[in-house]
Amino acid sequence: MSVPEIIPIRYEPDYRTRTIGRWRGGQFFASVTGAFSEGWIGGDWEKRRRWCAVLHRFDGAGRHLDSRIEFTGTSADGERRVIDAASGLLDEWLDALPERQYQDIAIAPFTVQCEGVRFGLVLEDDGAEEDGEARGVWAEFYPDGLGFSAPWDGEYDT
Repeated sequence: MSVPEIIPIRYEPDYRTRTIGRWRGGQFFASVTGAFSEGWIGGDWEKRRRWCAVLHRFDGAGRHLDSRIEFTGTSADGERRVIDAASGLLDEWLDALPERQYQDIAIAPFTVQCEGVRFGLVLEDDGAEEDGEARGVWAEFYPDGLGFSAPWDGEYDT
């Protein structure tokens, strides 16, 4: 099965996709997440894990419009405090979306770089094939660590 151009993402109110949906201007994917800069290979993780509020907005067809990303501190700064700060920002941003409704979305792959961190829905391929068709293809939502794959029904792996 090939990768669809627009990838469905299922809304789960009590889990990792509880802040996705639609608003008057299109669709959105929002989260509070801990992120490491690309290329980080370990060591001193508490100072390297940066927490942020993230709001990606898409048009009605699922094409990326813009992203708002704000880092609030590292785990070493006091993880609960910086997560709470990011959550407060995210609540403000979500409250500002007119006609916001939490529900399933469907978006196209995209990528955004912010302060050395990759954000977005990125197609990945491990090169595996079966009967001439790619089997090891999926879409990974960075840096949240959500993986979407066939049968492309909006469910994800973490």
